[in-house]
Amino acid sequence: MGVRITDSVTWVGKIDWELQKFHGEEYSTFKGSSYNSYLVRDEKTVLIDTVYRPYAKEFVAQLEHEIDLDSIDYIIANHAEVDHSGAMPELMERIPNVPIYCSPQAVKSLKGHYHKDWDFRPVKTGDTLALGAKTITFVNAAMLHWPDSMFSYLDKENILFSNDAFGHHLASARMFNDLVDEGELMHECMKYYANILTPFNKLVVKKIHEVVGFGLPVDYIMPSHGIIWRDNPLQIVHKYLEWAEDYQEKQVVVLYDTMWNSTRDMAECIAEGIRKASPELEVKLFNVGQRDKNEVILEVFKSRLVVAGSSTINKGILSGMAGLLEMIKGLGFKNKFGAAFGSYGWSGEGAGIVSEWLEKSGFEMLAEPLKVLWKPDEEARAQCEAYGAQLAERL
Repeated sequence: MGVRITDSVTWVGKIDWELQKFHGEEYSTFKGSSYNSYLVRDEKTVLIDTVYRPYAKEFVAQLEHEIDLDSIDYIIANHAEVDHSGAMPELMERIPNVPIYCSPQAVKSLKGHYHKDWDFRPVKTGDTLALGAKTITFVNAAMLHWPDSMFSYLDKENILFSNDAFGHHLASARMFNDLVDEGELMHECMKYYANILTPFNKLVVKKIHEVVGFGLPVDYIMPSHGIIWRDNPLQIVHKYLEWAEDYQEKQVVVLYDTMWNSTRDMAECIAEGIRKASPELEVKLFNVGQRDKNEVILEVFKSRLVVAGSSTINKGILSGMAGLLEMIKGLGFKNKFGAAFGSYGWSGEGAGIVSEWLEKSGFEMLAEPLKVLWKPDEEARAQCEAYGAQLAERL
């Protein structure tokens, strides 16, 4: 069943209560998600986006309960990824001649996904689509977070259909930001930003200032995933501007991957040294071989200093740490400090490899990597604690 949001806009998407992983296995969605599709009725009727491919038949059947499919005049594809466009082939089988408005890059993406030559109508920033009393204006939003991304703005109702921007993965029958737990909502928003949008910080700031510069009133922000913003909707825009400025809190995160807990012992002693030297800092520890990698990335995003350690294995590092360091490198964090450590049995390359990874990822290293042979004894534990105090003082 659709959910009426305003006089002219109805949500016709799908809440996915079961979703645990997204983008293959790359993003954790322990709170589920939603695929938000919107029906806008005026003299003309437009459908904005569809839903994820596994729900295509269900989506079309439910949409048919809401509206005669033949009365849909236009389709807008704000983004071509299959979680947005997955039901398109099923729908276009029923209404094959309906024009699809999207960015020029989305034409290529949709053809690449579905190998169909539908009636594509490429649009650019400032182009409009008249519906009758109301008009939709298109805004290119390339790389937020795909080259084909765009926003759509509905005047009179003052609604920004923001695509993936300002979205998050949170399933809730209470579909509006004023009806859900604010802390839970903001956690999911920051996690999404940290893991998806960090590489595009400069583009985020530029695009927000561009859209704000249009002087358009915004009463609703309706993203493609998660909760609809209707109570002070621009609060999430301000958060994006804050997060895009190489965001940091007074926090240090100590990350470790360990085989027989020797590196864990080092991590705990280093953390203790940081706490004693700088009580004002929040210090958090994560075993990256066991914890969810996207939650760990969120903590990296929030931290001024990242201290990372791994046991040495086959002259390298453990796979959990290697995978996380690859993610960190790809996200391109700025203005962060780093340090590295690790235990070993004979060759001992692990700590140095971690240090090199962090440095190549743009971290300013505060100290040489710390290595401990075998399991730390009292002398080594004291050395680790002193290392932590040294890092805190240099920070």
